Amino acid sequence: MKLIVFGATGDVGSRVVTEALSRGHDVTAAVRNEARLDKLPKDVKLVVADVADTAALTAVMAGQDLAISAVRTPAGREGEIVALTQSILDAASQSDLRVIIVGGAARLYLPDGSPHTVLSDPSFLPESIVPTARASMAQWELCASDASANWTYASPSAMLRPGMRKGAFRTGTDNLIVDDDGKSEISMEDFAMAIVDEAQSAKFPRAAFTVGY
Repeated sequence: MKLIVFGATGDVGSRVVTEALSRGHDVTAAVRNEARLDKLPKDVKLVVADVADTAALTAVMAGQDLAISAVRTPAGREGEIVALTQSILDAASQSDLRVIIVGGAARLYLPDGSPHTVLSDPSFLPESIVPTARASMAQWELCASDASANWTYASPSAMLRPGMRKGAFRTGTDNLIVDDDGKSEISMEDFAMAIVDEAQSAKFPRAAFTVGY
């Protein structure tokens, strides 16, 4: 499968690239500037593309089988992710290409029948994370309302951090996955594995999924 990954040098994007290459996929890594190209594996194809430029994205998506967006925005500019995601969705639609959007956990409902999501429960999130969570929710609402692109929205657990590739996790849709101790977590390595699994299986067309231990 020919995959193009946007945000390929980021925490999740770089792991998606590594996971996809390990499975024998033909991977193109799209980055915003050439200064970051040396951070990518030698086996990956490289392209420089501005995610805000829909026409440029459409051009680099040509000939691909699937796109994965792991784009992130810096602190203080969290809300920009919505416009960038719109650009990716538009390009995917124009290219007739399936796209997986790596999002956040803000949309997920808390366990035990709670009416609250990760974002709406005032006691769940540290204040420092709220801007990112709000942007994540807006990104999800954008995808959910989009009827033109063949998108899939991937949400991690509440805690996403570097770790081990255990190769074992649970998959859900709209509810936060927690373990027996009430923890909701997934390593970036296993999250990347789940994303490439979805790239191969296409189980969630125009829908969202989440993974956790």
